[in-house]
Amino acid sequence: MKRAVLALADGTTFEGRALGASGETVGEVVFNTSMTGYQEILTDPSYVGQIVTMAYPEMGNVGANPGDEESLKPHAVGMVVRNASAQQSNWRAQETLDAYLRRHGIVGIEGLDTRRLVRHLRINGAQMGVVSTEGHSASALVERARNAQGMEGMDLATGVSTSKPYLFTTPSPSLLGEEPRPVVEPRFDVVAYDYGLKRSMLHYLVDVGCRVKVVPAGTTAEEVLADKPHGVFLANGPGDPAAVKGADKVVASLLGKVPVFGICLGHQILALALGGRTYKMKFGHRGANQPVKDLLTGKVEITSQNHGFAVDDASVKGRAAVSHINLNDGTVEGLNVPDARAFSVQYHPEASPGPHDARYLFTRFAKLMAGE
Repeated sequence: MKRAVLALADGTTFEGRALGASGETVGEVVFNTSMTGYQEILTDPSYVGQIVTMAYPEMGNVGANPGDEESLKPHAVGMVVRNASAQQSNWRAQETLDAYLRRHGIVGIEGLDTRRLVRHLRINGAQMGVVSTEGHSASALVERARNAQGMEGMDLATGVSTSKPYLFTTPSPSLLGEEPRPVVEPRFDVVAYDYGLKRSMLHYLVDVGCRVKVVPAGTTAEEVLADKPHGVFLANGPGDPAAVKGADKVVASLLGKVPVFGICLGHQILALALGGRTYKMKFGHRGANQPVKDLLTGKVEITSQNHGFAVDDASVKGRAAVSHINLNDGTVEGLNVPDARAFSVQYHPEASPGPHDARYLFTRFAKLMAGE
């Protein structure tokens, strides 16, 4: 088995075995606490420029298949696991995780102490790193990680956004052989800003009666309003929300004119449009077990999350009501702006992977557009 090295910008190094493609990759090293869903995670465009460490020790046991992809290809630039199963065991699997990574040119590493790595990132924060199978010295790899540009100030959303508008009308698929869901006749025309959206978000919008037009991140407010949509959806995406060119001003121009629903990066851009601020978190929230409290109902939802930036609570006071908070650290997880018919959540109600506690939010958006 080929030797691989993970080197962090703070000088810490880990040795392991090569996983996936051979070569070298540079990215922000983050960790995800999900026990399953590695393929959805790899293909989530929010992971652009990141090397994902899976905290759970066993990965790859269900292999890989096209139905679990959230976009056309993996967007994470590297993968770190304790042990990658050499065999898949799932009726939907078409190849092993190792073969999937090799086919897409994703460099990974396995066989290292991921518990130590995750604890290191929790204490010292997410940071740039290098995974290499090319036999370079650890000191050379550390130096390369130190010279790599971090996430702050990077507009990654524009780079992964669609280049041209397209229509999406496909409901969520039946993956486990259950009876197909009743077809919901489209009642709402929705424009979805693609900042790096996941396919499942579009499926769930269609499931609640939306005909979705997906548009590039740089689409102007005038172009959107010319379509006379019933609502505007602000998708998730990677990188620094403050760096997405003109997005805050565009969304500010839409507020009050059409109902708006934002998720993750879309939530952060809504906060910026209201005059709020965002900041880089120490190690972010990535996993399928983040507890979030709805401050209106008092209910707690277990949510799927993937973000390295957050909304500054103080900066939105008087501009929006904080509707949800994270019970682990008290950070802002939701905003509500009734006068503008807009709301947003930091977490992922579509899950993929993760629990389905928050899927009701797509129905809430439909009711908002219906005036209920």
